[in-house]
Amino acid sequence: MDKKVRTRFAPSPTGRMHVGNLRTALYAYLIAKHEGGDFLLRIEDTDQERLVEGAVDIIYRTLEKTGLIHDEGPDKDGGCGPYVQSERQASGIYMEYAKQLIDRGEAYYCFCDKERLDSLKQEVAGKEISVYDKHCLSLSKEEVEEKLASGIPYVIRQNNPTEGTTTFCDEIYGDITVDNSELDDMILIKSDGYPTYNFANVVDDHLMGITHVVRGNEYLSSSPKYNRLYEAFGWEVPVYVHCPLITDEEHKKLSKRSGHSSFEDLLDQGFLTEAVINYVALLGWSSEDNREIFTLEELVQAFNYRHMSKSPAVFDMTKLKWMNGEYIKAMDFDVFYEKALPFLKETIHKDIDFKKVAEMVKTRIEIFPEIPALIDFFEAVPEYDAAMYTHKKMKTNAETSLAVLKEVLPVLEEQTDYSNDALYGCLVEFVKEKGYKNGYVMWPIRTAVSGKQMTPAGATEIMEVIGKEETLVRVKNAIDKLEACQ
Repeated sequence: MDKKVRTRFAPSPTGRMHVGNLRTALYAYLIAKHEGGDFLLRIEDTDQERLVEGAVDIIYRTLEKTGLIHDEGPDKDGGCGPYVQSERQASGIYMEYAKQLIDRGEAYYCFCDKERLDSLKQEVAGKEISVYDKHCLSLSKEEVEEKLASGIPYVIRQNNPTEGTTTFCDEIYGDITVDNSELDDMILIKSDGYPTYNFANVVDDHLMGITHVVRGNEYLSSSPKYNRLYEAFGWEVPVYVHCPLITDEEHKKLSKRSGHSSFEDLLDQGFLTEAVINYVALLGWSSEDNREIFTLEELVQAFNYRHMSKSPAVFDMTKLKWMNGEYIKAMDFDVFYEKALPFLKETIHKDIDFKKVAEMVKTRIEIFPEIPALIDFFEAVPEYDAAMYTHKKMKTNAETSLAVLKEVLPVLEEQTDYSNDALYGCLVEFVKEKGYKNGYVMWPIRTAVSGKQMTPAGATEIMEVIGKEETLVRVKNAIDKLEACQ
């Protein structure tokens, strides 16, 4: 295709942005930008019953946060506006095009009431479906005009053939052929005068010059109907790119009940925007060199939609957490500290060096909400079992640890310099004098000052942060605890 690539993201403002919608927006953005084209935003609000107040703001906020900046949209008129379907509907544009199809025999008025439509319902494979029987197609022009003049409610339906086949091409799934007998006469204009999602999409995509249509593969079954509309109007059919389904770890469709189905859910759980975008890009696409970490700019350069998969993509929280952790490790420390500080202050209320604590956890977390559980011992030593002093590799147990702590307590009392280096040097000297192994001494001390099996730093680093007074209190308490177990 020689013309400039133009893609669009056309969400319905019905709540938080689902991960699947975010991926659609991302892929549409990447396809356009990879080819030096335009990325459009169009708000599809024709389904008035499902609209959620504030949802349009969520769409704008999400696109801004993720860096998916649109070239045209409701706030950036590129000459194809309005970019909000309800505003386009008000101009009568959809009715105008629907009537063109009626004039060409490609659509017709349908006056059937709910009672008659309900009578057409049938159960197939446990599901109730309704296939319209073209009843109103046989109405004469005079009958139609009489019903319209009488104000009888109507819809406008697409007139699809019942014989033969329709073939369309998708860039991911290839040529797909369906029997025309499977094509229901879908509604184009609803009884309230609003266009259906399917019809408005085709009209707007054509009028806005969209060259590549990116959407989920749940729309594959509707594509033959779209193609017939393009052909009925004599319009060029766009390139179709259908994205694979996103499932949870149990291979079920990712739902709102999963707790991480939307972009804002993930932000609430402590994930970084950059990591989410990087991960979402890999839900159905992979680079030629199997690389996994990309900035948005690098994705623009590397993205080739022909490398997308047909198979469902599994939303793996473990993988996302790993990726988020990689972003945290690579983060500038000052930026990290600013993001970590609320979690530090929420957990520790003592006057200690928060930056030193932040340095300890930076490479040990995958998401920011993991910080409190790693550092809560700085506030107070938790209740712990004396069995924690037993470490086979260090050859320690409660009895040996009690002896070591009693021996080292006077050394710690005499030590005035409680910097990490000075403390480490002091304890190494103690170890040499006694003929012990380092771990034989460091394990009991770390356990005494933290009360934790795992800590983000060693004994002397912890002692530096809590200071001499608190260190001595904790060591003495540990001695008391161990003596009580004797």
